[in-house]
Amino acid sequence: MLEGYRGKLASFLASKGIEIGDRIRIKKDSLEVEGILFPSFSRDEDIIVVKMDNGYNVGLKATGADLSLLSKRKAEDTRKPQSTGSKGEVKIISTGGTIVSKVEYETGAVRPALSTDEILEYLPQIKDIADIDAEILFTILSENMKPDYWTKIAEKVKESLDKGARGVVIAHGTDTMSYTASAIAFSFSEMTGPVVLVGSQRSSDRPSSDSSINLYSSVILAKESPFAEVAVLMHGESSDTYTIAHRGVKVRKMHTSRRDAFQSINDVPLAKVMWTENTVKMLRKDFVPRGKENRMDSKFDPRVFLLYYYPGMNPLILEAIKDKTRGIVLAGTGLGHTSEEFETVFREFTKDGIFVGMTSQCLFGRVNMNVYTTGRKLLEAGVVPLGDMLPETALVKLMWSLAHADDIEGVKKLMLTNMVGEFNDRHNEQLFPRWYYE
Repeated sequence: MLEGYRGKLASFLASKGIEIGDRIRIKKDSLEVEGILFPSFSRDEDIIVVKMDNGYNVGLKATGADLSLLSKRKAEDTRKPQSTGSKGEVKIISTGGTIVSKVEYETGAVRPALSTDEILEYLPQIKDIADIDAEILFTILSENMKPDYWTKIAEKVKESLDKGARGVVIAHGTDTMSYTASAIAFSFSEMTGPVVLVGSQRSSDRPSSDSSINLYSSVILAKESPFAEVAVLMHGESSDTYTIAHRGVKVRKMHTSRRDAFQSINDVPLAKVMWTENTVKMLRKDFVPRGKENRMDSKFDPRVFLLYYYPGMNPLILEAIKDKTRGIVLAGTGLGHTSEEFETVFREFTKDGIFVGMTSQCLFGRVNMNVYTTGRKLLEAGVVPLGDMLPETALVKLMWSLAHADDIEGVKKLMLTNMVGEFNDRHNEQLFPRWYYE
């Protein structure tokens, strides 16, 4: 099979007995490239695509090149793992984003993968580690994600796990990935396998793309991990040595473009994936093990508001949303504060059955509203401190809680219940990042 290759180049490759997945060497002028022959996504019939040992793809003009076969791809019956009897050991659900884009090498343009075959062709080596089933659920930019879509993703996850998949991989844009991770986490009280959200910080047309390594690592994690939690998997450092799996409710994108942008906040990551060795190294023992069934309840009430307090904010701004919301998450200052001017407004909101919860803009650490006078006044007004929960995690949890409680006391009880590790009661020096200077 020579997917994507046409004309003279396809005939030339066939004459040498070269197929997709074979190891080849290309010499052209002073350049020498060695790697695995990849399917071609190019409209130019002369482009040959190779995945190099460092994980990057390169497209080269074949005209004038010396091409040789180094080794054949392993036979299908020896290289493909035994199926579990389901459609796949690992289910890949694509929602869009850079991670499932592909390159037209002659133009440098990147476009989303449009079919299941294209997703699998993007990284053929995945078939070496698991029996794969892939499906496109959405093709959207992550900023267009919304609660209705979270429910559809959760339903597809349950369907896949119920059919026997050992784990599910969700390809997702990075900008709102932590919101979706939290939503899926709160949707399940028990799972038979992990759900791994994976993305890419840099598109596959760039030499520094992290997409292939991240996707490969996510399949390893979905199949081999002992836990059944929702995790976000991304690069663990700026180079390509390993990837890190973060608990989905304790992770945040902390840089706009770095490949290791995702960091666990107030928490230790779940696992490290040594992708070159196809191994998973657990970093903690208090994970949720694989369960016996998949119990899902993915209802969300989107009538919420995330308020990021700033000095001088006018409390009257909240009057505009009072009739449109059932709950507010505050990202307050420090230990959990707004100005004293908000006390009366919050008292009115909570009296009218609108939940108001406090998180911190600091992100690291937890709120403590008993330390200062302002915090105590806000407590008396009915504002609920939410420990070390991240603002976006608290917002998603509030959507879920509002859909599962009839009144403000029921919502408060759910919000203060540690459901999927969103609270961490023990903090130590290891959890806070530091920068050292010479």
